[in-house]
Amino acid sequence: MSSTVAGLVQIGLLILALAVVYRPFGDYMGRVYTGTKHTRVERAIYRVARIDPESEQRWSTYALGVLGFSFVGVALLYVLQRVQSLLPFAYDRGAVPPGMAFNTAISFVTNTNWQSYVPETVMGHTVQMAGLTVQNFVSAAVGMAVAVALVRGFVRSKADRLGNFWVDLVRGTTRVLLPIAFVFAIVLVATGVVMSLKAGVSVDGQTVATAPVASQEAIKMLGTNGGGALNANSAHPFENPNAWSNLIEVFLILVIPVSLTRTFGTMVGNRRQGYVLLGVMGALWSAMLAVIWAAEASGLRPLEGKEIRFGIPGSALFANATTGTSTGAVNAMHDSFTGLGGGGALLNMLFGEMTPGGVGTGLYSILVMAVIAMFLAGLLVGRTPEYLGKKLGRKEVTAAAVSILAMPTVLLIGAGIAAVLPSTGAALNNPGSHGLSEILYAYASASNNNGSAFAGITVTNDWFQASLAVCMALGRFVPIVAVLALAGFLAEQKKVPVTAGTLPTTGPLFGSLLTGSIVLVAALTFVPALALGPIAEALQ
Repeated sequence: MSSTVAGLVQIGLLILALAVVYRPFGDYMGRVYTGTKHTRVERAIYRVARIDPESEQRWSTYALGVLGFSFVGVALLYVLQRVQSLLPFAYDRGAVPPGMAFNTAISFVTNTNWQSYVPETVMGHTVQMAGLTVQNFVSAAVGMAVAVALVRGFVRSKADRLGNFWVDLVRGTTRVLLPIAFVFAIVLVATGVVMSLKAGVSVDGQTVATAPVASQEAIKMLGTNGGGALNANSAHPFENPNAWSNLIEVFLILVIPVSLTRTFGTMVGNRRQGYVLLGVMGALWSAMLAVIWAAEASGLRPLEGKEIRFGIPGSALFANATTGTSTGAVNAMHDSFTGLGGGGALLNMLFGEMTPGGVGTGLYSILVMAVIAMFLAGLLVGRTPEYLGKKLGRKEVTAAAVSILAMPTVLLIGAGIAAVLPSTGAALNNPGSHGLSEILYAYASASNNNGSAFAGITVTNDWFQASLAVCMALGRFVPIVAVLALAGFLAEQKKVPVTAGTLPTTGPLFGSLLTGSIVLVAALTFVPALALGPIAEALQ
């Protein structure tokens, strides 16, 4: 079987698996967030945390809950790293340096999982399990909670409440993420993924680092996190040993973002609304997969930076999945991709990671873009725009615009400053257009909360540690606050009836409008930078 045929078979199996779970899993998540009963475990958590699960919150209170919970998470994770030498399973790995600890704490709390350190030599197993893995769960649950709050904004009428952040957080963690991650950790062990509390094993006289990989690998993918327990990430045979584990990990990356479109349709009472969003996500994802695969297959050195056990198809599929979501895991070195292939991975992030995007973040990002698309359509026909029975006035469009513009703003400012700093040249492995691509990729990854890296730029100095951390924080929390404000404004409105002048949002016309808006916003914002980086490299 040729590598092309094998790649097509993998894609077919992936699509089949996602199609099989789409309906039951999407509907299940809908029940999770709309049900009124609490499990015994959940009630125990509420008692300990002194939470009234029956109370609901205004958007501002919901946002304060997200920000407060995340701030505490950053502080605790920072302290845990700084006292690492006092913890068990540290294996003589001392306290993480302050700048690195700060960067890592923000990285994992924001679901970015950018790693400016070598896990085998820096992080002990206790910090990995009690710090980083815990954030892999709760940061993903935060994204899902924000997405559900926005959906409630569309569903509710003349209301000032969006639900309870703490209830949404607990349910997303205990009912969705934990059970699936538990099952797939066992599945990954069966495929050969390592699970060990030892520091390493001796192989032919050399010590090869080990870690409790499988338990972290499952939630690393399922929660679209991406931080590896080992430095080579999912290119390491202990994290991703064969084609089957590779396919399972790609499935885990995509299953929640894809299925949440069904959850959305179920919650708003019109599943065709979710199908349109899924169609837009799928069209853009497929187009970028074709670009990356074709570019790498036709390159002068097609297997450079790739694992032979995955080849070009498996590497392209993984790269497209991880940059199309906010995962950040890699099974190949993106810095070794061709100019067009690396540019495709970069463009996936510049779309705003809504193809299909991260856990929760993909759904609320594409819904915000739907608001922008309907606003543009309203300008064209001279009619007040509406979406799902809600008028989109000044407040709603302003909140949507702030959410969409936050990422490009912090990305371009951060990358622009880095590009002119004299110290940046020494951090780059490559000059010219490829060097600029390395800078753009780093700040796109941070600002989009992706976490993957070109791996051709050294980001351990104080400037990169601090600036990338700021980009991660602003790229995560400014859109979240804007999205929750949008949800609050929508919930306050009374639903308007559908009339002959209402633009249908369940057919190909709206799907085309939404797709064009996503591409247009990315093109207008980033084409100049892309022209100097990956496009110029591809033309050389």
